[in-house]
Amino acid sequence: MNWSALDMGILGPALVAGLLVLATHVPLGMQVLDRGIVFIDLAIAQIAGLGVIAADAAGLPEGGVAVQAAAVGAALLGAALLTWTERRAPQQQEALIGVLFILAACAGILLLAGNPHGGEHLKDLLVGQILWVDTPRLLALGGVTAVLLVALVLGWVGRLGRFGFYAAFAVAVTASVQLVGVYLVFSSLIIPALGTRRLGGRRRLLAAYAVGAAGYAIGLALSALADLPSGAVIVWALAACAVALAAALAPAQRS
Repeated sequence: MNWSALDMGILGPALVAGLLVLATHVPLGMQVLDRGIVFIDLAIAQIAGLGVIAADAAGLPEGGVAVQAAAVGAALLGAALLTWTERRAPQQQEALIGVLFILAACAGILLLAGNPHGGEHLKDLLVGQILWVDTPRLLALGGVTAVLLVALVLGWVGRLGRFGFYAAFAVAVTASVQLVGVYLVFSSLIIPALGTRRLGGRRRLLAAYAVGAAGYAIGLALSALADLPSGAVIVWALAACAVALAAALAPAQRS
């Protein structure tokens, strides 16, 4: 192992990005599990990514305001569509979310078909570029995170009904998917919430944050030491931390 690879100049900002993602994704992930719509994060993340791909195909400057607007706009349109389908066909909502994910993924592939760097763009969308996060993007993510946390704590999201939840979800996912990728967005939402399902209330929220923070920290360190892709290692580290906590909680639940 290369211990000199533990460079906090690179790993520090990446960890901050992960913690900012977890700040909103952990409570939203718990709501996703409670609602039984587990794959909504994949669908919304893919739709936001489709907005980025479409903006790139239109020749807009990479990472600019227009690209961000395209991503948010696409995600909000997806949120509006899912609000409508939940009202019209609630029993089929999970299946419809899956279909929407596949359609968005295939649309992205079609848009990238003529791009010589299409494979690289698709990889970045799925696994992210968390190690290359810079200060402006961290500040932008921090601002979005602060607004969403205030909205969640004060109950503004709940007052807007179904669309409020989907819209908040769309904004949170759009802000994070370009930094950490679709896989880590899904993992950050579902794995901490799933690993702490035996707990309730504030204890569950704190435990889920702890699982997420440990997963990101361990995953980043291991990926640097072993020179492996950070996103994939973090996903496995999150899963390992969640399984370890669930196993530790099991005897207490039985006694």
